[in-house]
Order: sequence, then C-alpha cells, then structure tokens
Amino acid sequence: MKRFSKTLNGDDPSNNSDSGARNALRDPDRNAGLSPMRVMGIFIACLILFSVLFSVNEVLRDPPSDAAVHEPSKAGVLEVEPRKSSEDKFSDPVEVPKDMMLGGLLATGFDEGSCISRYQSASYRKEMPHKPSSYLLSRLRSYETLHKRCGPNTGSYNKAVQQLKSDRRPTSLDCNYVVWISYSGLGNRILTLASAFLYALLTNRVLLVDPGVDMVDLFCEPFPEASWFLPMDFHLKNQFDSLDQKSPHCYGEMVRKNNLTNSKQSQLSSFVYLHLSHDYNDQDKLFFCNQDQDFLEKIPWLIVRTDNYFVPSLFLIPSFEQELNSLFPRKETVFHFLGRYLFHPTNVVWGLVTRYYQAYLANADERIGIQIRVFDTGTSPFQHVFDQIVSCALKENLLPETNRQDLIVHPSGAPKSKAVLMTSLSSGYFEKLRDMYWEHPTVTGEVIGIYQPSHEEYQQTEKHTHNRKALAEMYLLSVTDVLITSSWSTFGYVAQSLGGLTPWILYKPENRTAPDPACKRAMSMEPCFHAPPFYDCKAKTGVDTGELVPHVRHCEDMSWGLKLIDPSDEL
Repeated sequence: MKRFSKTLNGDDPSNNSDSGARNALRDPDRNAGLSPMRVMGIFIACLILFSVLFSVNEVLRDPPSDAAVHEPSKAGVLEVEPRKSSEDKFSDPVEVPKDMMLGGLLATGFDEGSCISRYQSASYRKEMPHKPSSYLLSRLRSYETLHKRCGPNTGSYNKAVQQLKSDRRPTSLDCNYVVWISYSGLGNRILTLASAFLYALLTNRVLLVDPGVDMVDLFCEPFPEASWFLPMDFHLKNQFDSLDQKSPHCYGEMVRKNNLTNSKQSQLSSFVYLHLSHDYNDQDKLFFCNQDQDFLEKIPWLIVRTDNYFVPSLFLIPSFEQELNSLFPRKETVFHFLGRYLFHPTNVVWGLVTRYYQAYLANADERIGIQIRVFDTGTSPFQHVFDQIVSCALKENLLPETNRQDLIVHPSGAPKSKAVLMTSLSSGYFEKLRDMYWEHPTVTGEVIGIYQPSHEEYQQTEKHTHNRKALAEMYLLSVTDVLITSSWSTFGYVAQSLGGLTPWILYKPENRTAPDPACKRAMSMEPCFHAPPFYDCKAKTGVDTGELVPHVRHCEDMSWGLKLIDPSDEL
C-alpha cells in the first residue's frame, strides 16, 4: 500500500496546492462572495480531491506486486495467500522470469492457459546453469516439424498404420516411429520417456507415447500443433501387455533364432519389439551395438518397453557419437534439457506445486530438499536412516547444529531462515527432524522450518492422486537450492536433473547401520543407468563399459551402473 500512504502523506507536490485550497476555504474574509480567487481555489481543490480518490481506487483495485498477505489461521499456522489471476487462478511467479522460454529450448505457439507450468516454471527456479547448444535448438525445431507432419491422425500416420495392419514391411515410408509403452513407476517412466525421445531424435523417428492410466492427467503436450499421445485405436495397443522376450517380434528373440538374415522373416517385420527392461538378456542388449542399429533403421515401427534410463549407453554407439557431441557439448545436461523441454505438469499438478511453494517455501532465505527412499523391509522410520540423514546434513554444513545447553540463542543481526522440504512415503523422518529443531535452538540462531507435503506410506503406481502428488513433489524438490537424495532412487534423479542440482547422495545402508561417511557429492546431475550392458560389440566379448570413454563413468550410488559426467569438472 505504499502508493496510498505516499499520496496521503503529502509527498506529491500537488499537496501544497491542496493545503492552500483548504486554508482559503477556511478564511472568513473569503466567505462573503464568489470572488475569482475563491472560484479558482474551489476548482483546484476539486481537481486534487479527484486525483486522490482516483489514486486510492487504483491502489485498492491493483495492489503492488510485492504485497504479500499473511494471515494466521485458526490453528495458529502462518499461511500465505498468493495473488491470483482471474483467468488461471494460479500463484504469480516468484519473480519476473529472466528467460521464460529457457534460451529458446521451448517452442512457441501454445495456448498459455492450457499449460500454465510451461510459462511459469522458469520463475520458480534459478537461471539454468548452462545454455542449450544452438544445434540442439535447431534439431528440436526440426523434430517439431516432423512430428506435426507425421503425428497422430495425419495422412502420413494413417498410411503408416495401414502398412502396419498389413503386417508387411513397406519398401519406403515418409515417417518412421518409436512407440513408448507406459511401464513401471513414475520416476522410471519420466526417465525412460526422455531416453526414448533422444533415441527418436537420433534416428529421425516420431515418438508416440502410450497414455497408460495417467500420463494425460500428469503432463501437457510438449510439441506444438500435434499430440504425442498414441491414439486409443492404435492397431497394436491391445498387444502391449502380451509383448515379452519370447514374442516372435522381440528383437532379442529374433537374434537368438538368427532370423535377422532371413529375407522372408525380414520382409514380415513391420514392427520390432525392443525389450530394454532390467531383466533383458544378452540378445536384447545387442540393441546398443552399431551393426544392430543398422538393421533396426530399416524397421518402420519400433515398440519399446523399458524401466531404464539408457542414455549413457547411447553415447557408446559410434554412429551416434558425433551427433550427441553436437547436441550436448556438456554431457551432464542431457536430461536437464530434455526434461525441461518435455515434461510440463498439467494445471491440476501445477496448482499443487505453486500453492505449496508459496505457502511454505517462498519466503525462506534458503531451501533445502531431502528426498528419502528406503528399500529395507519393515516399519519406518528407521533410526539408522534418520541418523544418516542428520549426519549428512550437519557434516556438509547444509543444516546447523542444535544447542542442547541454552534455551534461547540470540543471533547477531536478523536470523536467517531455512526451509527444509522432505519427501518420503513415511512421515516419521519429517516428525523427528521437525521435533529436533522445535525442541532446541540452533547454534547459529538460524530459524529452521521442516515441511513434508504428503506421506502415502507405500508406492501406489496406478493411483491418480498418488502420482499427482509424486510429480508435484519432484518439482518442488527441483526448485530447492541444495538437495540430498537417496541411492538408487529415480524419484531423486528426476528432481536433481530438472533443477540442475548436483546432489549429495545418501549411501545405501547395510545391515541396518548408518554408513560413515553418510553421503557423497555426486559427480554430475545426470541420472544413473541401473542395468547397462557390459559388452564390446566389435570384439564380441565382455568389457567394463564404464571405462571406455571419459564422459561415461560408474555411478556413485550403484557401482555397476553408468552415468554421464563432464571430465573437465574433475580438474
């Protein structure tokens, strides 16, 4: 209300005239008649009064953008009521975004109201630590043109579907496709969908997404003027559940039966099923060999099921090497850019994100994310896991020690506030950490707030509300300043990469004992490929694929896994 008080306090020079007019009206010598001076005074007074009333009306109708209204609720908890647009009913961004389109990463031409997150998300995060390459931007624009020409219900798509129904491989097609089957938990689906899109980009295919039970409910369309969702009447959709490693169209089975060189069988290969899940066999893994890609290039329809982020092994395929280097000069930015490009929460999910952020995180000086996933059986919370979390946060100076001696600590100057966002299926770790900072002051005098949006107790992959909350929490973790994640967790991988954060990873406990050290800083923000092949395609022998090139290394949290890094960051 600064403009209102400023006007009433007479900071405007016109108030001098207002004061003179009021004095003239009170002067008894001027009450005898309507002298010219008196008429002029009345006229000026009316103008000033009208100006003041107009200013008050404007302020009350449209308060300054930095005005936040804080009202204590009946329960005594401080709540924040963010400003809302009459059109979208969402919280205004934290600040005016410096680059709403992420350096050209995002395409234009969308209806803003249909997907608020596409335009607001940039203002909830820091600036991207790295800029996308001009070549990546060019390839994305080219892909969007391809998708518009070949996407669902276009002439090219209908022609390709008719060829597929005939079960005969055509001699040529305008468009080739990779179809991603919705499979596994939400974190896995996000990572595998990004992997499938990169493969489509590398092979000039159109990516089509099986909607599954909730993909439409969770994510906006990423490509302008064309859907990425597979039509419900797609010819092979009712066969998805039955496709497995024994299917005649499974690539690994075709290799095992030596059918790749059989011209008759090759002619009938209108589609190939790629089984790239964690249980895939040695024949399935030949997908990552150059010569096998030569064969797959001729197949118009590839159907892929995977629960792996297989991007690191794409960097080991020689025919993709130059293209990948041009797309991603910095190797650790692959999912960061593809995730920010592809995954925009729908309005219902974005509402969960913005309301929680504004209520609990927006006003903190620093935001710390702690993502907890426990793979041990039994009833949570486990004391050794809580001890590990606290040990990591204190030793890495992410959270302050508590003062067990004094009841009150008086900091010098204004106390700094830290908001800790915790995500876990259990509420126990949140309650323990909250009580720790409630019952004792910090040695630094910092004010620590502990928050946890939900505690679902167990993973409910097929439940809509569960996955909406899970996606909202991934995004909330991604807007923190520093992040602690759990080993092996794809939930944490998504959050760190979307946010451009290099996390501290909690080591996986053994024998229900807190590890020492408790955590380690990750080499990069990239996710880990949990089940990579260990095979030299040229030598046709086993090899440690984590030692072949400098930018593909073994993961910190899974010794046999692979992840992308930038070797220059280690110097």
